[in-house]
Amino acid sequence: MKLAPLRRRSDGLAGVSGVARLDRRTARLAARLNPGDIAVIDHADLDRVAAEALVAARPAAVINAKPSISGRYPNLGPQVIVAAGILLLDDVGSEVFGAIKEGAKIRIADDAVHVGESEVATGTLLDTDAVEALMHDARTGLSAQLEAFAANTGEVMNSERALLIDGVGIPKLTTKITGRHTLVVLRGHDHAKDLKALRHYIREYKPVLIGVDGGADALIEAGHKPHVIVGDMDSVSDTALGVGAEVVVHADPDGRAPGLARVQDHGIASQAFPTSVTSEDAAMLLAHDNGAELIVSVGSHATLDEFLDRGRSAMASTFLTRLRLGARVVDAHSVRLMYRNRISGAALLMLILATLIAVVAVLAISDAGRSYLDSLQANWDHFVAWLQDKFS
Repeated sequence: MKLAPLRRRSDGLAGVSGVARLDRRTARLAARLNPGDIAVIDHADLDRVAAEALVAARPAAVINAKPSISGRYPNLGPQVIVAAGILLLDDVGSEVFGAIKEGAKIRIADDAVHVGESEVATGTLLDTDAVEALMHDARTGLSAQLEAFAANTGEVMNSERALLIDGVGIPKLTTKITGRHTLVVLRGHDHAKDLKALRHYIREYKPVLIGVDGGADALIEAGHKPHVIVGDMDSVSDTALGVGAEVVVHADPDGRAPGLARVQDHGIASQAFPTSVTSEDAAMLLAHDNGAELIVSVGSHATLDEFLDRGRSAMASTFLTRLRLGARVVDAHSVRLMYRNRISGAALLMLILATLIAVVAVLAISDAGRSYLDSLQANWDHFVAWLQDKFS
C-alpha cells in the first residue's frame, strides 16, 4: 500500500495515512496486519517480542492507547518500533477503540489521529530521543522494581508450590519425550536466526519440537513440523493447529481457558494445563516432567534486559521455572556456539573427490580396470559420433 505523505514536523517526523487495524491483543493483531496498515494497540510497557511481531508486518504506524513506556521498568519494545522507522503515537487513551472502526482510513498528523476531517485522539509521538529519555528514567527506578520482583517471586512460589516442587498438575503427553532432546520455540528475539543455525542439530538429534503459540508457526516457516503446541492459542494459526501436533491449552489457575473453545471448534483433541506461569514456562515444565534429556529454548529470554522486559510476574515465573529445570535447559544461542556439524560441506566435497580419484587410479592399474576404461571410452566415442550425426 502506498502511503499518502502529509505535512512534516520541524523535528523530521512525517505524518502518514493508512487502514486502521485494532486489537487489544498485540500478538493477535500482528498476525493479521498488512503492510502499510496502521496498528492500534492497547499495550502498556510494550515488550520487544510484541514489537518485533508488529515490525515484521511492516505497518505504516503504531498507535498505542496505553503508555509504551510507563517507567516501571526499561522495556525494549518502543526502541524496536522507532528503530524500524515506524511512527509511534503513544498514550492516546482507550477511547480510541470507540472512535475508530476496524478497516477505516485514518491519518496521523503531528500528535493527532484523524478520521476524515475529524480529530478523534491525541497522544505523543515518540522518536529515538524521546524513547531514550524515557528508558533512562525507567532505569533509575530499577532497584525498586527488583525489590518488587523479589516479593512477587514469593507470591508465585506460594501459589505454585506444588507445581514447581513436585510437578503436581503437569499433564502427561502422549508424544514420547523421555530421554530425548526437546526444542521449545517462541516467536521471540532472533528465533528465525536461531532455527536456521540449528538445522544441522535438528537433523542429527531429531529433538521433540514444541511450539509455544506463534512458535508453532515459526517452526513451520523454518521447514519443520511441531510435535506439540502449548499456549493460550491466541497467536497460533489454523495452519499450525492442523498439522497434527499434540495440543496443550494454557489455562488460568481457576480452569478458565478461552483458547480451548477455538481448538474444540477445529475438532482437535487437547488437554488443559491450568497454571499461573507463562505459556513459555508451562512448555518447559511439560518437557522436563515428561522426561526430556535436554531442553533447548529458542526465542526465549537470555539477558538481563530481556528478562526485565517481561514484567515482574513473568520474571518470577521464568526465574522459578529455570531454578526447577537447572542445567537441563540451555539457550539456543549457546547450542549454536557449541554445536558444529560433524562433516562440513567442504570436507564432504573433498571426500567425494578423493574417492573418485582412488577409483580411477585402481581402474587404471588393473587389467580388468583398463578393459573397463577402454570400453567406457569406446562407448563415449560412439555417443559423441551419434550426437554429431544428429546435428550435422
